[in-house]
Amino acid sequence: MKPLKPLNALIIELGLKKGPIFINTAKTLNINSINCPALKGGAIKIQALLGNSPKSIVFRLALLLQIKPKEPFMKYIFILLLSSILANAQVKTDALNLMPWPQNINLTDGDFALNKNFKVNITGNPNPRLFTGATRFLRRLDGRTGLFFEQGFVTKINEFPSAQLQINCVRNGKIGINEDESYQLDIKSDKITINATSDLGAIHALETLLQLLQNTNNSYYFPMAVISDFPRFKWRGLMIDAARHFQPVDVIKRNLDAMAAMKMNVFHWHLSDDQGWRIEMKKHPKLHQLASDGDYYTQQDIKNIVKYADERGIMVVPEIDVPGHATAILTAYPEVGSKINFDKTTYAIERNSGIFTPTLDPSNPKTYQLLSEIFDEVCPLFLGNYFHIGGDENEGKDWDSNPKIQKFKKENKLGTNHELQTYFTMQLVPMLKKHNKTLMGWEEIMTKNMSKEAIIHSWKGTNEGIPAGQSLTNTVKNGYKTVLSNGFYIDLMLGVESHYLNDPMPKNTTLSDEEKAQILGGEATMWSELVTPTTIDSRIWPRTAAIAERLWSNDTITDLSSLHKRMKTISFQLEELGITHLRNKDFLLRKISNNQKISALEDFSNICEPLKIYSRNSGGTEYQTYSPLTLFADACTPDAIDALDFDLAVSRYLDNKNLENQILVTGYLKKWINTNEKLIELSSNAPLIQPLLPLSKSLSDLSQQLLLIIDKKQEVNAALINDLLEQCNSKKHADVELAVYNSLKKLISG
Repeated sequence: MKPLKPLNALIIELGLKKGPIFINTAKTLNINSINCPALKGGAIKIQALLGNSPKSIVFRLALLLQIKPKEPFMKYIFILLLSSILANAQVKTDALNLMPWPQNINLTDGDFALNKNFKVNITGNPNPRLFTGATRFLRRLDGRTGLFFEQGFVTKINEFPSAQLQINCVRNGKIGINEDESYQLDIKSDKITINATSDLGAIHALETLLQLLQNTNNSYYFPMAVISDFPRFKWRGLMIDAARHFQPVDVIKRNLDAMAAMKMNVFHWHLSDDQGWRIEMKKHPKLHQLASDGDYYTQQDIKNIVKYADERGIMVVPEIDVPGHATAILTAYPEVGSKINFDKTTYAIERNSGIFTPTLDPSNPKTYQLLSEIFDEVCPLFLGNYFHIGGDENEGKDWDSNPKIQKFKKENKLGTNHELQTYFTMQLVPMLKKHNKTLMGWEEIMTKNMSKEAIIHSWKGTNEGIPAGQSLTNTVKNGYKTVLSNGFYIDLMLGVESHYLNDPMPKNTTLSDEEKAQILGGEATMWSELVTPTTIDSRIWPRTAAIAERLWSNDTITDLSSLHKRMKTISFQLEELGITHLRNKDFLLRKISNNQKISALEDFSNICEPLKIYSRNSGGTEYQTYSPLTLFADACTPDAIDALDFDLAVSRYLDNKNLENQILVTGYLKKWINTNEKLIELSSNAPLIQPLLPLSKSLSDLSQQLLLIIDKKQEVNAALINDLLEQCNSKKHADVELAVYNSLKKLISG
């Protein structure tokens, strides 16, 4: 083996006796003829030095040999020593940013070093989706590392038998909720192996592998590990409401990519409501012509999205909401409505939010003929075995006021509107079964006479006056399969902790094994009354990653500090999939500031959150479907970053009021005083900032008083402090609230 000449030259400059250095295939530095008492011949195994520059290798070697290099290299010694320590440090499990967290993971010493020769090979009998999935993996990995991999695409079985990444897939996976999604991932120093029964499991493994990527100052690697993983629940879904605010194809696709990254497998697509019908219809074109405002998906759009989802292991479940939430349908076909007297102007697309009376007529045969023909046209567009018919929030007022419907109830011995709705829903079961679809609906469809084959979607909880978990428990005890969404309503703008600690498996209820098996999983719900394509990503992500983990990982994975740490990295990584939750915030702040510097607005947004639990749009009439959603509240998100950090700083300060902790707390207070001054200055040329100023001023005034207490040790007026604190709790300004209120209250009380 030839000596590395550059190293020899540097050794002379370091003051060492000239001698060749060899690097053999065992990743060992063999040093001969060096006059150094710390070395008595033989070999030093320094795996971390490989891949570094010759100069870097020699300096680290000098440190190991306890010799003093000549100037001007001495100043680099500390830096190189530090980087050597970091390079040799074993990655710890709690340092990984994996979501969802795997069921079993075992890290071992060593790593797999990445280079441009990295290739992927597939064996077995997978669905072609694994080839496209592996190709996407390569491109994303190459994009993160910039290594310019030689392999461009993965196109066939056993294409590169000697590839470093071997994916062994037993069989073609079937999209749905009953497929084997497990995988085993084994990372050794010279080879990575993925074993999976189906290609769905293999795709999940590739996502885990991407999340395992680590780096030094100049290289990338995977830590050696053995992972065995599988989902806890079979239904791990996200619902996007495209009816109230239409969401274009690119919005749906990028969210499908993000879902796949989080190992979610069900996309529930809400396609009709009072505010719009979103499906192109060939036989009944009036639906999209009269009830969509021109915003709808062509049937080819839908087929493309279903295929896109299939390639990512995701089943698409469409929802057409009936018999209530039917204003859009009745705008096109008023003759199947429940009002006594009607004409073409009786119904019109709803522009507000809320619960409305227009309802399909369950006593009219034309109603069922229309729905049957709709299902005949829509069902073939979707490959999955489930169809959601809504069924929620039917007030029945139009039923009560219609004598013909009341007569129908009596003739069919239907005592209540709930029983009448069950009659209606049962007529839909065979219509869907004809297309191999199982009926699914919100929990209002459940009665003693409802088909046990139906899946009940549990959504009611404390906000609806029902104890948490009760509706889900009632469902399984009545013999139905169920999916939980109560606690996963991400449009409520609640913090991630409330979703993360919400478990589909009730903790305080005794269920049999059979009843537990009826709980299929859960689903995050993104209702779109207050979102547009510009803001929807920031309402879904990254909180839905926490929901995905709750539905995949072991129920013992509940550490909130770990969650917040990992979510920061995951949030950043979602951007490479096109998710706009981070970049669109700056866009909105620039609009609000009238293209002035946004640093003060950004600082204020980092401690503000949108009003919660639908209090922003009180009564559903403050905002219409065409109202602007480009305001400060739309730029703010739950889990305001600085609010979380400030709360931690306050807790530390109250635990130990040393100078370091004091400076940390007062730094925030001084920052908010400065922010208020800058916002006032910006507002002179930005009217949209004006609504923020009262809240910002209250925070600034309170911060000044707290600085007098903490820094100056002065006594201040307690009544003034409490008054300012309550002003900081106001919900009357700009549709936001200060997320630091509770921390400020804690600081004052402490």
